[in-house]
Amino acid sequence: MPRYSTLINLVLFVLTALLAINIKMSAPKVSTNDWLAAAKYRRSVYGLKGTSKVPDSRVQEIVEEVLAFAPSSYNTQPVRVTLVTGEKHTQFWDIVIDIAEPILKAAGDAVWDKMSGILQSHKASYGSVVFWEDTTVTEEAKKTHASYAHLFDSFGEHATGMNQILVWTALELEGLGANLQHMNGIPPVEEALKKFLDVPASYKLRAHLNYGDEPAAHKDTVPPKRPASETFKYVH
Repeated sequence: MPRYSTLINLVLFVLTALLAINIKMSAPKVSTNDWLAAAKYRRSVYGLKGTSKVPDSRVQEIVEEVLAFAPSSYNTQPVRVTLVTGEKHTQFWDIVIDIAEPILKAAGDAVWDKMSGILQSHKASYGSVVFWEDTTVTEEAKKTHASYAHLFDSFGEHATGMNQILVWTALELEGLGANLQHMNGIPPVEEALKKFLDVPASYKLRAHLNYGDEPAAHKDTVPPKRPASETFKYVH
């Protein structure tokens, strides 16, 4: 009996040790509060410089890492990303400005006077992370999951939005500033950029994240938000 008791104790000891190791290995390396603090750190930063303290290779690494784990409904993975820097980034914004100018001027000189400076400021930033949705993936998902077909356009928006916020936050934690733009609000811009960046016709432009070194110290102040009493409800 003592032998069996010793053997049982040994087995229990080993199992306990393995369980402890497993728990330690599976425990998150970043605390919840750290994660929330990182998310809270992200800001829309304007007046970006045409320089980047972060190497292009590191920005590429961040984008690829986000693409490797960011979620999408049914794991359809419709998000595509193009990183644009250097002379190509200048040309990117020249295209946007050339197309936007006559359209905005037609809306009134005051509109163009206001927007021209903003567009030139975006052009002066170091680079852009361009987010697309591959609509062939979305359309195929509609066929595969027919009962939810009417939701997949929204699912695509959700997926690209999650990629945007993750890349945006990561770049700012690296010490850069960034702001998210939607120049596809001027319809001819999208087709022109698709041609310039040589992406498939099936790609739909969702947003582009301008980034570069910040013009001043990073602002920690959160813009005013509505109180939780207006935005949150707990049902129990």
